[in-house]
Amino acid sequence: MKPGRITRVAGPLVEAEDVGPVAMNDLVAIGDAGIPAEVMAIRDNRVSLQAYEYTGGLAPGAPVVAAGRPLSVRLGPGLLGQVHDGLMRPLSSAPAFLGPGVTVEPPGGSWRFEPRVAAGADVEAGQLLGVVSDAGPLEHRVLVPPDLGGAVDAVAEGRCGAQDVVATVSGRPVGLFTDWPVRRPRPHRARVDDVEPLHTGQRVLDLLYPLVRGGTATVPGGFGTGKTMLLQQLAKWCDADVIVYTGCGERGNELAEIVAELLELSDPRTGGRLADRTVVIANTSNMPMMAREASVYTAVAVAEYYRDMGYHAVVIADSTSRWAEALREYASRSGALPAEEGYPADLASAIAAFYERAGAVETLGRRAGSVTIVGAVSPPGGDMTEPVTACTERFVRCRWTLDRDLAYARHYPAVSWSGSFSRDTEALTARSPDPAWAARRARVATLLADADRLSALADLLGAAALSDAERTTLLAGRLLRDAVLQQNALSPADSLSPPGKTGALTDAVLAVVDRCRERVSAGTPVEALEGFDFTSLVRLREEAGPDQGDLIARCRDTVLAGLADVGP
Repeated sequence: MKPGRITRVAGPLVEAEDVGPVAMNDLVAIGDAGIPAEVMAIRDNRVSLQAYEYTGGLAPGAPVVAAGRPLSVRLGPGLLGQVHDGLMRPLSSAPAFLGPGVTVEPPGGSWRFEPRVAAGADVEAGQLLGVVSDAGPLEHRVLVPPDLGGAVDAVAEGRCGAQDVVATVSGRPVGLFTDWPVRRPRPHRARVDDVEPLHTGQRVLDLLYPLVRGGTATVPGGFGTGKTMLLQQLAKWCDADVIVYTGCGERGNELAEIVAELLELSDPRTGGRLADRTVVIANTSNMPMMAREASVYTAVAVAEYYRDMGYHAVVIADSTSRWAEALREYASRSGALPAEEGYPADLASAIAAFYERAGAVETLGRRAGSVTIVGAVSPPGGDMTEPVTACTERFVRCRWTLDRDLAYARHYPAVSWSGSFSRDTEALTARSPDPAWAARRARVATLLADADRLSALADLLGAAALSDAERTTLLAGRLLRDAVLQQNALSPADSLSPPGKTGALTDAVLAVVDRCRERVSAGTPVEALEGFDFTSLVRLREEAGPDQGDLIARCRDTVLAGLADVGP
């Protein structure tokens, strides 16, 4: 087909004419270098394109060739443990500098394919054809494509390359690799209503603001409040099968640090490297703006690919604010009608469509899988009413707000217990394997709320103006904050807190609080309790390992015995 030609170039916005038959979101190659771009608007014979690479040097008259398909990513074995850009091009094997239009092929090789069906069998969409056992710590499952079904004409066995056919179904060849449009959700049989918690290993989240598998969460916070650190901890310790970490507009040094840490960390689930079940999509702030816009869809497409295999995947997007800024920049260049603070009028719809792709489902192959999405939001100046934060809050199930005062006090994680919420608490209460979790959570939330209220009053009137019972509540709030909610991400014993340790620490502090209230009711001056040395209780979170509940119990008993000797 005869190529079209460029008529106008304005940064990543390119206008062309005579491109031929194209549809919205189709992929095209522009210029002699074949820079990838996507169709964003069609007006008569003119099309508006968003370029995914630097457009310097492009000029009117340069050729434009339609690919005849939407922006897609190539999915198959070998994704885990690798670093890719926003278009899913491998960076691990790329040269030091990628010029515009340069395509880097994934590392070659072959994999051992073990069939799970025989020739002549009838299969349906999503059914297992075979497995690749040497593609990483997770069994890679080759499935019947979503739009295919019927009789298996032939099936291969042994080592297969990236271009080899492993099976033929109804006359159609099926390979190890498949292409999927990033903006199109992969089909599934049904969403499931049964919920189970996604344990993050962070006490304040698992105790107060839990997240379910297949849920959505946002982490809003101003500069320096610890968003990236919290997301890194989630990537390291949450009990997911696959982690897809996308650095959407983040600084390159931060992403390099994340990759380096993942390479060094051992995986508590498999004993190997944590990086071996992680896919990193690196689209840093110095990369093209429109590739940033596509990177979040690329991440979800990868997660859905593993979901269909029957795995639980978590997408971590840092940050969605920079994704929204890319939408705003393109909208301004294309002449779209601006809305609040210059963002496009369909910003809420775009955010909703992104988070809507999360969920726990029954796959086409009748397996259980899930995609959980956690996105950071960076409101300018910490303004929680700005459009991206406000729109995101409408569509997520959890909000983990980071507090600037806690962060500056070096309290990690700086999750505000007054500005956060979880809409999944009621559902998890009915299905929690720990029958004491709901009562424990309710009591901690009440104590923290009362302590915050009394703290504001103490700042105004002075602590001496409060009653002994109220000062005991202030003491309870401090003990909960320092001994339970605070966590040391650099401590080998405290960076991960499984449910058993979280429950034991919380119960120990609540038992100490009860004893303090008993002593005050018995006439012990509250000043004596405020002067008691609780250091051993506060340090317990870093001294007790994940499975050392007996150490926590002994320390609790020692503190309780010490409190019995306080006062008259």
